[in-house]
Amino acid sequence: MRSARSVTTFAAGAASILALTAASFAPPALAQEQAGAPPQVEAPPAGPQAPAQPAAPAPLSESVAAVVNDDIISSYDLMQRMRLLMATSGMQPTQENLPQIQQEALRSLIDERLQMQELRRVEKQQKITIISTDKEVDEQVADIAQANKMSADQLKQSLVQQGIGLETWRAQLRADSSWQSWIQGRYGSRLRIGEDQIKAYQRRLAESAAKPQYQISEVFLDASRVGGMEVAVNGAAQLITQMQQGAPFAAVARQFSGSATAANGGDVGWVSQGEMPAEVDEALEQLRPGQLSRPIQVKDGVYIIYLRDKRAGSKTAIVDLKQVAAPLPANATEAQIAAATKLLTDLKPKITSCQTLETVAGKVDGLVAGDLGEAEITDLAPAFQDAANKLDVGQISDPIRTDAGLHLIAVCGKRQGGANAPTHDQIENRLRGQQLALISKRYLRDLRNQATIETR
Repeated sequence: MRSARSVTTFAAGAASILALTAASFAPPALAQEQAGAPPQVEAPPAGPQAPAQPAAPAPLSESVAAVVNDDIISSYDLMQRMRLLMATSGMQPTQENLPQIQQEALRSLIDERLQMQELRRVEKQQKITIISTDKEVDEQVADIAQANKMSADQLKQSLVQQGIGLETWRAQLRADSSWQSWIQGRYGSRLRIGEDQIKAYQRRLAESAAKPQYQISEVFLDASRVGGMEVAVNGAAQLITQMQQGAPFAAVARQFSGSATAANGGDVGWVSQGEMPAEVDEALEQLRPGQLSRPIQVKDGVYIIYLRDKRAGSKTAIVDLKQVAAPLPANATEAQIAAATKLLTDLKPKITSCQTLETVAGKVDGLVAGDLGEAEITDLAPAFQDAANKLDVGQISDPIRTDAGLHLIAVCGKRQGGANAPTHDQIENRLRGQQLALISKRYLRDLRNQATIETR
């Protein structure tokens, strides 16, 4: 059973960690991501400097911080992870934010223990290799160093100067990459993103094309994961303070966000009204590009939103149309119009899809069917514009009168216009990533529920 004792009972140890880190802590280069970072706010003048600490801090007395299925997490492990978390997020330790850093460090260690235990079980059971090798971890280190315009040795030395053991960082990289590889390998090939899902996504984009659009990044604190809504709200306020003082948004998101976008530094991309919770939509309307939101409380947690850019909505959507026409002169008699109307009205229920439209219409004398191709809605004839705006993909209009005759219009596709509209493949990859992230979250939740976890 889970112990009722909280990680916050490490008050004495936390104070020692603060004393060890505050005097000598300076974020290494891997936390100094400036792309998309909110404006820096000048920090208050520093107080009196604490006496210089030795290069190698005196070790704390080691104790048991948690036990995960008989796998021990020591207080040393916890201290090391806290230092790593601060280094990679750019956060400065304070009396106010240290409990949050400590809790996040312990949560991440517990999750990694569960993940590695499961991966070892699967490797043994299926006689396969899942866990990343030392060589693969070395390649990850080299990639991160290159992204930070450093050599691998420089990056390692930067961590060592923070009092962070290299194996602490390598263990985090190994667990994360191994778990992602397992989820992708086990479930990636089974996922099928159907055309109906992609078209539904395109339709939502098209329907919101005229609304203002926001390019955002997010941090989401899941209330159930961090210990309740009050903890999430207070934690969000602490993170905002740190980001205003210089901690890069992307680095903070990677370490603290419970959203699937955490792996991308919280980058959500362009969204329109209705894609985010209503509380977030309301906040976005008040933000200007470059601004950071206040903590935004929603049903299951708290958001921090950084508005990177904003643009007016596209004036139009692009539709793919087919038609069936009954040619009539502009001066056709009422009887002729009535006959053509009945002909098309009777035909409409027989057209079950865009694919069958031309075949079905071709069996009726006097009708002409064809593909009108893609067009911006604003370029269509006024009568066609109304139908294209109102109809969903796959739907067919009632007979429409023009000077050329009577027409049935079928909407075979609808997508957002403009150069920034995502492609078919981009939408498919986005939906696949969302589903894999959800699978991973549920898998880990089940492991937690089945595990014996004690925090002391």
